[in-house]
Amino acid sequence: MTEFLVAAVAVLVVLWLIQILYLRGPDLRAYDAPVGQRHSINVPPSAEHLAVVKSLGGIAGSLQNVPRSQHIAWLRKYMDNAFPLDEEGTRITSVDVAGVPAEWVLAPNADPRRRLLYIHGGAWTMGSPKSHRRLTAKFSDVANAAVLAIDYRLMPENPRIAGIEDCRNAYRWMLENGPDGAAPASAVFVAGDSAGGNMTLSLIAWIRDQGLRAPNAAVALSPATDASLGSPSLKDNLETDPMLGPLFKALARIPRSALLWGGWFQNRMRPSHPVISPVFGDLTR
Repeated sequence: MTEFLVAAVAVLVVLWLIQILYLRGPDLRAYDAPVGQRHSINVPPSAEHLAVVKSLGGIAGSLQNVPRSQHIAWLRKYMDNAFPLDEEGTRITSVDVAGVPAEWVLAPNADPRRRLLYIHGGAWTMGSPKSHRRLTAKFSDVANAAVLAIDYRLMPENPRIAGIEDCRNAYRWMLENGPDGAAPASAVFVAGDSAGGNMTLSLIAWIRDQGLRAPNAAVALSPATDASLGSPSLKDNLETDPMLGPLFKALARIPRSALLWGGWFQNRMRPSHPVISPVFGDLTR
């Protein structure tokens, strides 16, 4: 009996060390904002903001009537149809990007030699070029560039790394191919939101390490940066975040140790790996 207890304790210690030293990553609490600090005060929300919050509340209410097994399919369909393109004159052209479905989005007078790879958000499980056409059309107009929006492989049907590889292959392809066919780019950009912002940061680090042509600029809109879920804001903002609050309320009840181990098995790499947690990487060089 004593030997069994000693062995059990030894196993628990090993698992704890793996969690602390391998899965969790470095302690980032030194970068936390002081308790109570706000980035803006006494600024009333805009009418547009309130409309979005109301829309998000409607999604949560509708989802309650959908069987759990159909949640992802329902959200994918909703997201694809929630923001229809309203930019007149924008040209959409489907294209195969080294095996990855994608589309070129060109605003009127966009320069096809200037190219922007757009990586859509959607928690790695939903979203598509269609769901983000309003945004990619605006990027094309503002950047005077042809936007390549890719339909990268999603979870849970595919492992996390599959979508990352699709982004890498798309960037390589875009360097030498435009909406009018094979031709080198005069300028290249990368952008993405949320999960796509995460992959944008991961991608530019990979581009640097591979010695490929660096993008002229990269834009990460509200990127997810820490797959180890170590930020205190994940709990502090549960009641005030109308988009992610409902999702993280369930996650907040799960011990972080369980989330770390679950994330390791789900993503097939440690949660603190810079490929999926750019906050633990180095983007200064």
